Amino acid sequence: MWYPATITVAASSEPVSAAEVKAQAEIDFTDDDTLITMLIAGARAFAEKYCGTRFATQTISVKCDCFADFAKFAEAPVQSVTSISYVDTDGATQTLATSVYELRNDGLEVSIALKYGQVWPATQIGSRITVVAVVGYATVPDDVKRALLLYIAGGYANRENMKDSDWTAFDSLLCNHRRNA
Repeated sequence: MWYPATITVAASSEPVSAAEVKAQAEIDFTDDDTLITMLIAGARAFAEKYCGTRFATQTISVKCDCFADFAKFAEAPVQSVTSISYVDTDGATQTLATSVYELRNDGLEVSIALKYGQVWPATQIGSRITVVAVVGYATVPDDVKRALLLYIAGGYANRENMKDSDWTAFDSLLCNHRRNA
């Protein structure tokens, strides 16, 4: 079982820029730039939760109960695995050598597998395995950008709570990027 990830290095850039949002929403002044920045970050966070997919490059730490959980990694897409640590049977924290495992990065279906001839080490009962990884798209797909721009422009134009139960263009554009549907 995977536990919720902790962001250890936040995204340094967003999948859409303030200029793109302003063009989408036809904004030609700077008075609301702070609001637009907040809307961009909020829209990305919402879309990431909605899809179970990271849309901006960030580093996360995520824990699981056993190496069998690696067959379906909790995050996607994954750019690289920084480290895998575990508690051995003597109670000491160990870092797994990169010669033991490989990242299998098949789009949104990510796994960490043993390399040929390797075995997973024994772990202390009740301990958790920690994976630190760089996740998120290096280049966000165009349909994701479009969904974010629509969502942000809508949020900018309608600053009240909106009914969220109807299927929208946002849902349609992001449905192929959902892992938790």
